[in-house]
Amino acid sequence: MENQYLQLLKYVLENGTKTEDRTGVGTIAIPHAMLSHDMAEGFPILTTKKIGWKTVRVELEGFIKGVTDKQWFQDRGCHIWDEWCNPMLIPSWLEGEERKEFQLNEHRLGKIYGYQWRQFGNSQTVRGKDQVQRVLDTLLKNPTDRRMLVSAWNPVELDEMALPPCHFSWQVTVLDGKLHLNWNQRSCDLFLGIPYNIAFYALLLEMLAKHACLKPGTLTGFLTNVHIYSNHVTQVGEQLSRTPLTQPKLLLSNESFYEWTYTNAALENYQYLPAIPAPVAV
Repeated sequence: MENQYLQLLKYVLENGTKTEDRTGVGTIAIPHAMLSHDMAEGFPILTTKKIGWKTVRVELEGFIKGVTDKQWFQDRGCHIWDEWCNPMLIPSWLEGEERKEFQLNEHRLGKIYGYQWRQFGNSQTVRGKDQVQRVLDTLLKNPTDRRMLVSAWNPVELDEMALPPCHFSWQVTVLDGKLHLNWNQRSCDLFLGIPYNIAFYALLLEMLAKHACLKPGTLTGFLTNVHIYSNHVTQVGEQLSRTPLTQPKLLLSNESFYEWTYTNAALENYQYLPAIPAPVAV
């Protein structure tokens, strides 16, 4: 997948439309794209720059567990959520630096990804749907089912989420003894975000295949609003000048799906070129 990813970076850089965005930074964007990878060819983590493999694993564990507390991620060395919190908790009179300070110190993230995965539609009168458990059960009982889909996009609760989900749904398909997974993403930070999303869903695919005693199949991402931030252009050029290395092999221990923690996955022979620092648009 890395060659596809680099080709997409180059295409967006050369053919994208310059546009304004929510962050005020500005982007170069195309409307949509697709990336696909056969998991038999190796684990699709980028090698043309270092990717925070631990961050990928911790975030996936947190989503599987339905974690909504920023401190849980921070305690495990994952800092993706540091600058966010549940917007419903922010006093309306706070602005600028005071608002940012409040968000840094408030740990409650609201009903983000993991909450929706594990208790979608939960309320005082209705018990939420555990979408992940439904997929796990269906894989064992009826693996040819075409309804193994998990959504993080809950329009009723978007205002209660630290950040509306970018990768908003994923679906599993089983064909000929192989488990395939696709994810859908509404907004794609191509330089910083998408490399983590690729590794994240590749790991989830492998874990689900292991749970169901199936072979890992194809990972596919359907991407919308694929953009490069204007302050990432130099860094993109640096990455495009590099040649990919051999993809590593994923090693998973034998823990059951819910007993799995980020320490139970490792990459064998993960070689990578140096990190390329870039500012995060928030």
